[in-house]
Amino acid sequence: MALPQILDIPTVRRLYADGSWTPAKLLSALADRVDEADPATFIFRASRSDLEAAAAELAGRSPEPNSLPLWGIAFAVKDNIDVAGMATTAACPAFAHMADKDAEVVRRLRAAGAIVVGKTNLDQFATGLNGTRSPYGVPRCVFDSNYISGGSSSGSAVAVASGLASFALGTDTAGSGRVPAAFNNIVGIKPTPGLLSSTGMVPACRSLDCVSIFSATVADGAMVRRLVEGFDSADPYSKRKIETGLSSEGLRVGILASSDRQFFGDREAERLYAAAIDRAAALGWSIVEIDYAPFRDTAALLYEGPWVAERLAAYVDFRVSSEDLDPSVASIISGGQKFSAADAFQGQYRLAELRRLAEAQWAGIDILLLPTAPTIYSVAEMVADPIALNSRLGTYTNFFNLLGLSAIAVPAGFRSDGLPFGITIAAPAFQDDALVPIAAALHRAAATGSGTDRGFSLPGAAIETLGVRLHLAVVGAHLSGMALNHELLALGARLERRCLSAAGYRLFLLPDTKPAKPGLVRQNGFDGPGIALEIWSFAPEAFGRFVESIPAPLSIGKIMLADGTSVSGFLAEKDGVREAEEITSFGGWRNYIATRGK
Repeated sequence: MALPQILDIPTVRRLYADGSWTPAKLLSALADRVDEADPATFIFRASRSDLEAAAAELAGRSPEPNSLPLWGIAFAVKDNIDVAGMATTAACPAFAHMADKDAEVVRRLRAAGAIVVGKTNLDQFATGLNGTRSPYGVPRCVFDSNYISGGSSSGSAVAVASGLASFALGTDTAGSGRVPAAFNNIVGIKPTPGLLSSTGMVPACRSLDCVSIFSATVADGAMVRRLVEGFDSADPYSKRKIETGLSSEGLRVGILASSDRQFFGDREAERLYAAAIDRAAALGWSIVEIDYAPFRDTAALLYEGPWVAERLAAYVDFRVSSEDLDPSVASIISGGQKFSAADAFQGQYRLAELRRLAEAQWAGIDILLLPTAPTIYSVAEMVADPIALNSRLGTYTNFFNLLGLSAIAVPAGFRSDGLPFGITIAAPAFQDDALVPIAAALHRAAATGSGTDRGFSLPGAAIETLGVRLHLAVVGAHLSGMALNHELLALGARLERRCLSAAGYRLFLLPDTKPAKPGLVRQNGFDGPGIALEIWSFAPEAFGRFVESIPAPLSIGKIMLADGTSVSGFLAEKDGVREAEEITSFGGWRNYIATRGK
């Protein structure tokens, strides 16, 4: 069986599940594919011996196929994010240094079973939205090599769109995790700033930077985000997640008024944006024109205001000379010298005013639907006019992190010349999960496929619905980080809280199960320690699909919690545990596994 063109996560899991592929075989095939790909995609590739060692380590750590959430899933990392044992260059050879440990997001992905295939090219020091500012070559649009790939996360986007990795990490300060997605027909997840750790990432504008994710589908990107998000005390800009949601009724979609639509003469982009709005209306959502002025004025602050000085502040710590920089990057960074401390405060005051004006617009809408980029340029055009054309690319992206927004960029059609166009769905902070079904629905409706495979079949139904969610208590192999937790993540489930069952429950080790599983049984009059549980929430459709797949002797019933409330959860039939070893005294499955070393 040939390796599929696009390596979305469910496809790779199926290859592993039916035994036709192993991680070692898949990584070898990927190495062959990379040999034939755009050589500017990667700055460093993992060697074949390193890939073999990674596959062997995974097999030793977790031999059962798909026994970890990202078991054997290949991913690429933008080369301003540390990967232990590989140099970090930020596309500046004079800055290159060997990373002695993984960035926190990379550490979490490797713990989940994912395997790094290489470090990807970027606009130097993540300064640019075009992908041409690197001494390691210019990654090109996967549909036409005459055109830019978008930046700064150029190589990461090309790697996913070309089927060289299942997903890739980028970074996004001004649009770097979204513009390349639009130019290569893939998904770009830009989380709420601070939701993902930036420990181990080379800063651009440290107060605004965030790690981003490129993927073939919204579902894939959202699952990866959920696996790596979480507070990191080592990152001073890390934030604790605040659960929010959107109403399922009367979703209000903010769009640009005709007078605010700037496409720099690109009629094809203008047409495709209008078509995306029509698709949103066809999905039953209300379309609301907004006053774009506060967002446009906020965007101007990023490169015309004192935040340029923040790039200069980062550059001072890099200890490289201006002669070692790309001329465009040097020009931008040196521009920070003209701003004073008073200018920095004035900028903060102006941003606070604009936030208030933006809040007034949000009062009338739930999400924003914007072009990701107003147009696309050829490499020759960009090289001839690198500053002005790059600035245009950020027309609809530069303000996001200044306002703390969450966003997902998705494909939205093709021009008549075959070049792709994309849109971005945005919402206020911490609505990352709420955006998932909206973005997925718009991607499906556009019928663009993914990456270079325009016929790629996207997931049929949204993995989540807005509003209503059903709760389920899990007790064993589905706990976070355990062998079957990936089944919950793949369905868009999210961890709500950890708690204890009431005292009247006993826990048993179910015999002959792979991976090993426990069974929870209620016994009247039993006074035990209470069993550690996790409560996960699902969209109704996803809940139904999950429950339908549960094998005997397990079932779903009501579990009483220590606080006196009840929730649906995993229970075992009493006949199924008649000969089973009791493990109640451990207080939960996680403690049992840790003690037994299983």
